[in-house]
Amino acid sequence: MDKKYDCIFLDRDGTINIDPGYISNVKNFKFYDYVFDALRVLSKLSKDFIIITNQSGVARGLIKESNLVEINKFIFKNFAENNINLLNIYFCTDHPENSTSRRKPGVGMFLEASNDFNIQLSNCLMIGDALSDILPAVTLGMESMLVLSGREKNFINSFEEGFKPNYIAENLLTGARKLVK
Repeated sequence: MDKKYDCIFLDRDGTINIDPGYISNVKNFKFYDYVFDALRVLSKLSKDFIIITNQSGVARGLIKESNLVEINKFIFKNFAENNINLLNIYFCTDHPENSTSRRKPGVGMFLEASNDFNIQLSNCLMIGDALSDILPAVTLGMESMLVLSGREKNFINSFEEGFKPNYIAENLLTGARKLVK
């Protein structure tokens, strides 16, 4: 029996879309071609998805917040067109040198989502491409999956004991297939 989750949390850049570095315009936002196939598979484990993303490009002056909002609308539209239930996109624009607990690996955005949607985080899965995606999941008692599709593949060996992901996959689609046998 496949495990069911209350919600599946997704990182954005490097997990569901190509990450060329600070995406400042919706024209530069490209989903991986397998993403909606992967999300359809994952929908067998949870009907709800939430995106949690650090977007320090705003604080760095590289991305206008209005452009980030436009990208988020584009993401919502594509999820809807593919019948994938995206509850919300939480983003943190903090600069890493001046960050709050909202910025991953902080847990602030996860706690907001939990409060907003009455989600039991310990019954959720977080999928991301970096250490900063896996650490909050471990802290909150969530299962986690590291995908190696992002820029930060080198993170695979930087997990300390007790902070390793539950699953590691080449990308979101291979990870989804690993979970849904």
